[in-house]
Amino acid sequence: MEYEYTGDAHRELHESYERDEAPFLTSPSTTFPRRDHLCEEIELLKQLLFPKYWNAHPLVRDPEATRARLTDLGALVFSGVTAYSDGDEVAVAELVDGVLDQLPALRHTHKKDVQAAYNGDPAAKSYTEVVRSYPGVLAIMIQRFAHTLYEAGGAEYARELTEYAKTETGIDIHPGAEIGEYFFVDHGTGVVIGETATVGDWVRIYQDVTLGALHFEEEEGEEHMLKKGYKRHPDIGDHVVIGAGSKVLGAISIGDHVSIGANSWVTDDVPDHTRVFITDHPEHARKQKE
Repeated sequence: MEYEYTGDAHRELHESYERDEAPFLTSPSTTFPRRDHLCEEIELLKQLLFPKYWNAHPLVRDPEATRARLTDLGALVFSGVTAYSDGDEVAVAELVDGVLDQLPALRHTHKKDVQAAYNGDPAAKSYTEVVRSYPGVLAIMIQRFAHTLYEAGGAEYARELTEYAKTETGIDIHPGAEIGEYFFVDHGTGVVIGETATVGDWVRIYQDVTLGALHFEEEEGEEHMLKKGYKRHPDIGDHVVIGAGSKVLGAISIGDHVSIGANSWVTDDVPDHTRVFITDHPEHARKQKE
């Protein structure tokens, strides 16, 4: 079966391109140096979300060019999901259509990630620099697309995409993690966010942060088999900053407007409006209400 995209996302994306305003690029013909990568799906996704930044100028001018690019991306996703699936090809094609239909909404959300990165980094000079250069922005772009696939039933192939993101950026965000709006990973190397983690809006994370599991349960009756599909990672509230090297572990809750200082080890709930920081004892962190 040969995949062809049949939805309406190309029209919505084209209208979205036309609505772009500064500080996003507005010129339909700016040309950047070419970048070649191994994962064709991600190159197509970058072009569909930000065509002005990745030399995909026909997409800005013609919604049918966008439709053709959606078909190119969909064909690769179709192949990837089919390889893992025992289902029929028609069902997989419907799954892929549903995922691609969400690209306009994903673009809208990802533009907020770009804004968060620009706002949250004193070194950022422009949105263009952020889109083309920031590893955290690339990682969350891939994860948001992979999460849509994960939710639609293509979890295994989605994991391939986020593993590619890790290879490119050093940032490991599982496709199952639920990430809110205006998310920014600064620097990013060594960041790990587990499958059942949730992250609120306006969260900023620095390098070597882990939102991970504290311990694992074993599957009953299965020797050397860890249990799957249960909550084991933290929930992070809105307006949270997590400093470099911090480890937030277990199915705990971090409230809103929380600041976690660098190298903290957090395994208990943290209430709203709290600062967490290292005391003189290197193995413990202290909580302080603001």
